Amino acid sequence: MKIEHYPITIIGAGPAGAATALKLDRLGIPCILVDKATFPRDKVCGDGISHRVVDILKRWIDPAIVERFAAAQNIQLDSWGLLVEGTKNNRLDIGYLTYYNKQTDISPGFVCKRWEFDNFLVQEVKNNSLIKFYDNTEIVDFQKNTEGWLINSKNNKLVIQTQLLIVADGAQSRFARLFGGITLDPKHYMASVKAYYKGVSGFHKDNFLEFYFLKNFLPGYFWIFPLPNGEANVGIAIVSEEVSKRKLNLKKCLAEVIETTPKFKARFENAELISEVQGFGLPLGSKKRQLSGDNYLLVGDAASLIDPLTGEGIANAILSGAVAAEQAVQCLKQNDFSATILRGYDERIYRMRGQEFKMSYRLQKWFKSPLFFNTLIWIISKNKPLARTFAYVFNDTHLKKQLLQPSWWWKVLRNKHAV
Repeated sequence: MKIEHYPITIIGAGPAGAATALKLDRLGIPCILVDKATFPRDKVCGDGISHRVVDILKRWIDPAIVERFAAAQNIQLDSWGLLVEGTKNNRLDIGYLTYYNKQTDISPGFVCKRWEFDNFLVQEVKNNSLIKFYDNTEIVDFQKNTEGWLINSKNNKLVIQTQLLIVADGAQSRFARLFGGITLDPKHYMASVKAYYKGVSGFHKDNFLEFYFLKNFLPGYFWIFPLPNGEANVGIAIVSEEVSKRKLNLKKCLAEVIETTPKFKARFENAELISEVQGFGLPLGSKKRQLSGDNYLLVGDAASLIDPLTGEGIANAILSGAVAAEQAVQCLKQNDFSATILRGYDERIYRMRGQEFKMSYRLQKWFKSPLFFNTLIWIISKNKPLARTFAYVFNDTHLKKQLLQPSWWWKVLRNKHAV
């Protein structure tokens, strides 16, 4: 049995794992990346590549990657903003940018099926010589030893001794459960279902992402995202605790929303369901967890870093991968992979995102009230400067903080722009 020795091994080649490998490559550090699937592979997701994903890829990994993705017109649609609607049909159409020229500007956001996006990142990985990539290789055994971790794949196809294991194998991560102590908490988990349709009508000319906050699904939402080739990703997301409490069958709920809500029924009149309705879970960052230990780091969904308000996880997955790569460099320099030094990764992640997770969680609770949400939409609709910034309510820490301050509401109600 041949054992390969690598200082850094990454398990999982989704956005978190691929970003970790790409960041290490940019830092001049070799690594090995392993995934159980053969790419391209399916991934259940809402398929929105938000403006925040684009920003983090540019700033933390490589702006050239965004340029190449933007040029891949066959797999994605440019998306220039979002549509938000409350329970009383009060609607906001908000561009990510105040002014933009679709002919010359690179889009601030995109919509792309996850199997296409993840495969794009994997192709980026394959184009870098410092990254050794194995797909179709499932790691089934983890053994802690004095040198770090000895990991084995099925049938001993691949055996690796590594000093640092970076775990990026998603929300169902076996390692995160067994060794990281990550457990499912319904208060901090979101249940979702999605399906693909073809022929949905009525999309915004600039491919805005559509979020509908329906009374029966607060705190949660119904979404419709346009995709290439006349397709659409359609789904519902709601906190798991509420799903259990109300005994909701989300697959039935999705069909009922489309079939019984007049405005959706009209838009889906000539639409065709072209996929199964698939369910998936989202581990939210509203509960602080331990993200590291001796010789390992958890990143992305394996670390439960999804925004509690929006269910958006790709941006934080990529960010956590980049931070993990920088932490790995420090470990290599000091030749120290202990839990003590790796705790710096946890501290940095929660310093960067912890306050935002808390604020998103509080807003998620407030959004349970139709009165609060409809009042918020009404106020924003009357305040143009605020409307332009509301596109970032899902991702902007500063704006979320303002929303939680009574003094800010008082200023806005007096028609003073307080953002």
